[in-house]
Amino acid sequence: MIRHRAESGVRVLILLAIGTMAGAAAFTHVHDLTVAHGQPDWIGWANAVAVELMAIYLGLELRARRRAGRPVGLVAVLLVAFALLSLAAQVAEAEPSVWGWIVAAVPSLAFLALVKVVLSSAPALAPEPDQPPVDWTYEVPEQVVAEPEQPIVPAPAVRPAPAAVLPPLGVVQPNRPQVVGIIR
Repeated sequence: MIRHRAESGVRVLILLAIGTMAGAAAFTHVHDLTVAHGQPDWIGWANAVAVELMAIYLGLELRARRRAGRPVGLVAVLLVAFALLSLAAQVAEAEPSVWGWIVAAVPSLAFLALVKVVLSSAPALAPEPDQPPVDWTYEVPEQVVAEPEQPIVPAPAVRPAPAAVLPPLGVVQPNRPQVVGIIR
């Protein structure tokens, strides 16, 4: 139990460290790109907050919709769009080389991978507090085979009713009224 708590604590610390550093890099790149393209400083931070937090929110919304059995198509498309926007801002701020782009993309990709892992992990199910714990053991009851007291008599054979015979196609005119029942 103590080892499990320690492991969970370490996982949370790693999550917070990666999230903080990747988030800071992503926010900075989006901010700097916005400012470099003529927007005021505060709009740069507003764009950074909007892009980065929207991706996190959409991940949470996607998870909630899946659990509820609701459609996720639009939310998934928006999540991909905001993730690509964040990634594009990081790559645009990088040195124009393959390694520059890869290194600039690492914080965004690490953060997205972290969010995916955290959001895809299934929570442990605990029993309801007012319900007794479930006993998962199952005893197979002994099978009791009773001898029939009277001999089994087969049921009388029932002849199937003759199938309805339909006239060949084209014999009955479609505009002619059909008579159903007994004609006198």
